[in-house]
Amino acid sequence: MIFEDIKNIEDLQEVSKEVAWQHFEKLAAFIFIENNFQVETGKVKTSNKKRRQYDVIARKNNRTFLVECKKWAGNRYRLSALKTAIKQHKERSEFYRILTNENVTPIIVTLIEEEILFYEDVPIVPILKLNSFINEEEKGINPMQDMQDEPF
Repeated sequence: MIFEDIKNIEDLQEVSKEVAWQHFEKLAAFIFIENNFQVETGKVKTSNKKRRQYDVIARKNNRTFLVECKKWAGNRYRLSALKTAIKQHKERSEFYRILTNENVTPIIVTLIEEEILFYEDVPIVPILKLNSFINEEEKGINPMQDMQDEPF
């Protein structure tokens, strides 16, 4: 898959729907790379017999995004599955923060074409809005400011 051929939002939309879930993670990583982040994919961290894997780790300016990519079948997610994924990702993020002492921000990236939502302070970002989410964060516009968790 050649992500460099993505020139506009329509290209991104088409590619994001067509890629397999493994490449969906690479697509999210590509968007961070295009925003000058240092990126690792599929990284495993271990400590005290605990082992955690991270889909995408993106670092820039003493900020680390820990990205969990979810490309659910049928372009829909079950609420219970989403809540479970967020709780697990928060636990993995805390494990990573303790292990590395880095300032981490957990996010969930989905294929679902909705607005950016939050659950337990974790942003749920559609792949089509990931670039704008990153840009807002970098400009100091906190997408979480003045927003409350969606009523799940």
